[in-house]
Amino acid sequence: MILSFKPVNPEHKFISQEMPSIIWMLPIKIIVEKHSDGYVAYPIGIKGIVVGEGDTYEEVLADVKSAIRFHLETFGQESLETDGIREAFLAEVIV
Repeated sequence: MILSFKPVNPEHKFISQEMPSIIWMLPIKIIVEKHSDGYVAYPIGIKGIVVGEGDTYEEVLADVKSAIRFHLETFGQESLETDGIREAFLAEVIV
């Protein structure tokens, strides 16, 4: 399965009041897992550990978005992978 992502329209970018050097409309790829007791989500392309959780898909996306913003405010843009991820793949192997 190939997960494809469309880039954010540059016209919709805005600059954060807290950290003027960060543009908050960054296209961040998110992995969302559905478990029996809720959802877990985490971004790819960010150095460090960033995780969100929620009872619904919408809740987990809001939570991981908040966690990403906090991570960037704390560790700065250096925590972003600079070369960018062009595609993400979901694969399964038998071990």
